[in-house]
Amino acid sequence: MSGGYQNKDVAVLGAGLSGTAAANLLRSEGANVTILDSADEGKLLRSTLDSLRNNGSRVITGAAADANRDAYDLVVLSPGIDPDSPLARNFSSRNIEVIGELELGWRFCQRPVIAITGTNGKTTTTELIAQMLNACGQHTVACGNIGKPLTRVVRDQSQLDVLTVEVSSFQLETIKTFRPQIALWLNFAPDHLDRYSSVAEYRTAKLRIFENQTGDDFAVVNAADTPRQIKAQRITFSAYDDRADFRLADGVIHFHDKPVLRLAEAKLRGSHNIENLMATLAAGRSRGLSFEEMVPPLCQYEPQPHRCEFVRTLAGVDYINDSKATNLDAVEKALAAQTKRVVLIAGGKDKGFDFRPLAKSVKEKVRTAILIGEMANRICGDWKGSTTCEIAASLAEAVERARAAAQPGEVVLFSPGTSSFDMFRSYADRGDQFRQLVHALPR
Repeated sequence: MSGGYQNKDVAVLGAGLSGTAAANLLRSEGANVTILDSADEGKLLRSTLDSLRNNGSRVITGAAADANRDAYDLVVLSPGIDPDSPLARNFSSRNIEVIGELELGWRFCQRPVIAITGTNGKTTTTELIAQMLNACGQHTVACGNIGKPLTRVVRDQSQLDVLTVEVSSFQLETIKTFRPQIALWLNFAPDHLDRYSSVAEYRTAKLRIFENQTGDDFAVVNAADTPRQIKAQRITFSAYDDRADFRLADGVIHFHDKPVLRLAEAKLRGSHNIENLMATLAAGRSRGLSFEEMVPPLCQYEPQPHRCEFVRTLAGVDYINDSKATNLDAVEKALAAQTKRVVLIAGGKDKGFDFRPLAKSVKEKVRTAILIGEMANRICGDWKGSTTCEIAASLAEAVERARAAAQPGEVVLFSPGTSSFDMFRSYADRGDQFRQLVHALPR
């Protein structure tokens, strides 16, 4: 699918992981590459900029990037760059083709793609699929929105049978021909309203995963939220709907009337993870695998850090790190998975939505909420009457307050419900700090 980049002048917007991978791929194809990033050079990684320049790319940063008027044949937009930003608008307002890093990678794909999207569960399901396929002899790598960008993986795809790609709404915004053989729609809930003008706009971006599929392809979709106008062959799943192809009965995942996977034998817990397992089984079946060969590697899969990760028990209180919960739906699922009363630590960056939809779950499960970050006061107002709220100035103070509030037999759950960038580098940094603070608590 690739070709035609020799001596082409290409602008790559964003000097992060995706932009760097796209630039290096284009340079390997003989393109003349310019990397543009609105951040001042001092705020970007020196090693990354040196590497790009050593590979022959030109780098422009700061105000000069936003104002650049050079002629280009193609613009590649990194997913972290908002299409409405001055940098992106500088190019979209001109008659230049603009594509995303995902679309660029697809144009070099020589292997079928399994693409996974959804508001929550993308990373777990992507990792489940990769572990399962590799164990069953179908060589793959988990990439895209996790791990290596697609534009990096396609440079060394000869030993792979299929590519397992996590895709975000940001990546799907700028596709044109991207066509996964198997597309997974795990779930949908409001998120990223700091980027999108409405929930409908966010949903429309994610739905583009099905846009170029045909009747020869497969769409694995949650029966609770089945998108319309899908041309691919549908396979449905649900932990709640008995009409789905994959359903739950008596602690066992069934495909139609056939028992497939006994949950007691798996290491994943919670209804959200049950659905992640169902979606994975559906993807494997679409690849021609039998349930007998798929189930053992799925049962061996262990939860990754920051996703309802057990940290320790102290004085009869369990501490759980769910820093990956960056939206309301993730918090709701984390609360639903708890069988004990909860002291909840939540809050973070203001992403444009309120926390009132969680009030019912909070009232049922949470005895005390300790709130941090930009959203703290707002959440306190949204949950008035649902639980007791306290505000902490830092995560360290929140952990101390949680310890003081929690009683034996309860759970301290760190499930922020929004992103971390007001106080931390990433959700992983946030979760790592929580874990360290909990381990530092004296007995």
